[in-house]
Parts: sequence; C-alpha cells; structure tokens
Amino acid sequence: MKKKLFLMLGLLPLMAEAQTYDFDMTENQPLYSEGLGYGYDLLPAPTKKAPNEPFYFSVKVDDGNYRVRVVLGAKKKAGETTVRAEGRRLMVHNVATKKGESVEYEFVVNKRSPRIDDNTRVRIKDREKDYLAWDDKLTLEFNGDAPAVQSIHIERDGQVPTIYLCGNSTVVDQNNEPWASWGQMITRWFGPEVSISNHAESGLTARTFIAAGRLDKIMTTLKPGDLLIAEFGHNDEKEKRPGDGAWYHYVYNLKIFIDQVRSKGADIVFCTPTQRRAFDKDNKTIMNTHGDFPAAMKSVAEREKVPVIDLNQMTKTLFETLGFEGSKRALVHYPKELYGRELADNTHFNPYGAYEVAKCVVMGMKQLNLPVVQYLREDWQDFDPAQPDDWQTFKWAPSRMQDIVKPDGN
Repeated sequence: MKKKLFLMLGLLPLMAEAQTYDFDMTENQPLYSEGLGYGYDLLPAPTKKAPNEPFYFSVKVDDGNYRVRVVLGAKKKAGETTVRAEGRRLMVHNVATKKGESVEYEFVVNKRSPRIDDNTRVRIKDREKDYLAWDDKLTLEFNGDAPAVQSIHIERDGQVPTIYLCGNSTVVDQNNEPWASWGQMITRWFGPEVSISNHAESGLTARTFIAAGRLDKIMTTLKPGDLLIAEFGHNDEKEKRPGDGAWYHYVYNLKIFIDQVRSKGADIVFCTPTQRRAFDKDNKTIMNTHGDFPAAMKSVAEREKVPVIDLNQMTKTLFETLGFEGSKRALVHYPKELYGRELADNTHFNPYGAYEVAKCVVMGMKQLNLPVVQYLREDWQDFDPAQPDDWQTFKWAPSRMQDIVKPDGN
C-alpha cells in the first residue's frame, strides 16, 4: 500500500516505501498527529506574532539512518539557527543568515526504538521512556536567537557507516537542560558521510549495558565499516558483587564488547573514563578517583589490540587548565537563582563542558588516525585541552526541556 506525504500544498505525492519526505517550512504545516505522521511537535508552531520562538518538527519513521537536508534563512528577516536532533544531538550550531540569504546543511540522524526483534526489546529505564531518542519519530529541534528554516528533506540511508557510542551519563544524549554529554556534541563535527548512534545511558556499567540488551540492539545493525566507541568506568567502580572490580568483571565485560563487535567485521575503540572535578588540597591538581579502571581498560586494549582514546588524561588536563573555579563552568554548577536550587555536580557536564570533551574525543580519533576522521566537517580545527575555548564566548541556545534532577550515576 502506498502512503502519500505532500510537498508544500499537497501537489507532489511522495512514496513512503522510498522513505523520502520533503516539507516546505514557508508554508503552513500541521501539528503532529499519529494519523498524519508528521508535523510541529512538543511546542506550539511558530507564528507571525512569535517568529523567533524555538520549535520542533517530527516525522514518524522506522529505525535506521536518515539523511537530512535543511535550508536555513528567511526572505523577510535575519536569522540565527541551531539545529539539534532527537535527544539534543547538536547538528548545526549558531548559523547566522542575512535577510534574504539561505544556506544549506546536510547531516545524518540515527533513529531507533527499543525493539530488537519480534520477541525482545531493550530494557530501558523508566526515565528513558520519555526520551526523544527511543520513540517512533525522528525529531528535529530548531532553536537559536531567530530560527529561520525554509525547507526540510529527509531520506532513508541504509549504506552510511555508523559510529555507535556505548557508555554512561558522560556519553548519553542527555534529554534535558542543563545536563549534556560529549556523545550529543560530537555529532556537530561530522558530515553527512557518517551517522552517530548513541546507545549510552546514565548509571550504566559495562555489565548492565550488556544485560539490558543494548549491545544486542547494536548487533542487529552493526556492519563492516562501522565503529563502536565504549567509555565505561564511572559506575563500574561502584559495583560490589563477588568478582566485581577493575581486573575481573570489568575487563571480562570489555572483552565481550570486543568479541561481539569483531564478529560483525566492525571496529572498536575504547575511551578511558572522563575525570571527575576532584581537586587535591592544592586546588591545582585533579586526583584520580577511578582507581585501577583506566589501567585495566588499557591493559585489555593492549592485549586485544584495541585503540584507546585516553579521555581520562585529556579531561585531567582540561580541568587543571580551567582551574579550580573555572572548571565549574564546564559542569552543572549553577546558583539557586537560576534553577530554583543550587546545583553543584562535579561529574556531569553542561553544554560548554560537553562541547569541549567532544573535541577531546575527536582529537583522540585523529591521533589514532581512524578512518572516520576523513568525514570531519571543513570547519573542524584541531583542539588542545591545555588551550580550551573560552566559556564566556561559547553560545548555547537552551532547549525548553529542562529537569534539575541529577542523572543516574556519578
């Protein structure tokens, strides 16, 4: 059966079998409904009275990778537009357009659901059930000082190589402000030749990630040419069952990742865990709070010939460079006046911190000379955590989805 979607005023039918969708955003578009399967979502549609308000647009699609092309700009106003996908994955950042100017951007969005097969589903947490990353829609967020969008094109792409991310709260697509992670920022730096599929979740260990069926989910689509990046350690170090610890269950579960990924002909890279903001008495030196876990990860990686990005060392350099007070600017440290109560979290990043750590990960990928770095966007500039960006010049358009409840894990 052929289902029709319509371009502009409904003059051009598009076939759902091809999974290609076009929307003229200069024309009226409906609010999202299950019946239509597309439309403005989550927030009211933009109006002439409120032309600079952020908005969401969703399309109901199957699991998979989708090439998205957006034309930004407007005939009657200057614009500044940020585009994020699904759970606040940064795709296009602060693009300014003059009145009458338009600019085109293309990127790939991975959409997934908990379904593994007819009988099995990923055991997501209750808090994840409202995440945009796990629903049956591909959702785009248009934000910024003056969002200006002329058109959206979406088409299925079953061939694009995929980078799969596995980990905890420092990696996950944090659904709500003011929390953020490097996994939802790294998308900013890759072009439409590669997709990034983030399966991380707050509070997980290597063992609980596997037990929840998340690795099984990845295995349903993992293929030669794909890459899996795994960062674990923050929560693994708190497991207290018999055999738990850096040198037994941790490395045992890391080996499962290696064997499973290689069985599909794909590649794997490890990231040592990001540092906590835990300064020594001198307030200048970051202390190691991860015990033997970084060393254990490096040990199994050396034995199994797995490349390693030493994010543990890079974030140590980043925090020490920012300093005792300045490093608070990279984490969820906010006064009571801003969110109703004081927030002082020394593990979880805010958008600026996540952006900087994502740059660390990209630099680690470049230093390893991974094939996927050929797909970095032209505006990428090499990054040194000893010379971080100035937090005062980092501009972020906050999402309207906010929650001051601390993510699981520490």
